Amino acid sequence: MPKLPRISGERAIAVLEHLGFRKARQRGSHVVLRRGESGCVIPLHKKLAVGTLRSALRQAAVTPEEFVDALEGRL
Repeated sequence: MPKLPRISGERAIAVLEHLGFRKARQRGSHVVLRRGESGCVIPLHKKLAVGTLRSALRQAAVTPEEFVDALEGRL
């Protein structure tokens, strides 16, 4: 399992949008993303905690490997 980086909420949203998610709604500093039946909530923090990002990826049914590949531009 690759080590997840400490990135901003905005960067995490951009990567997830690259993977086919779209913004469903936003309330305050939390953005809800959807792709089919799966979805996740990403807080708009300057630095997401690794556990928060891992939990969001689990909600979204995205593997850490898939996320890191998209982040590094390999997908």
